[in-house]
Amino acid sequence: MGTTSLEAKKAYAAKTRKSNYTASLRLEGFKVSQADTERTLPSREELLKAFAKTTA
Repeated sequence: MGTTSLEAKKAYAAKTRKSNYTASLRLEGFKVSQADTERTLPSREELLKAFAKTTA
């Protein structure tokens, strides 16, 4: 059995994490698709700006 590179392990973990997240949302009753996990998320600063506007 050959050794697996760290990059391959990281890629597998990321893929599994996305799959588990999608399955978790589906179990909670949300309508999600695999494409929902592929979109880029806003940065922390963008979120803080958005919430600052709504609370101010």
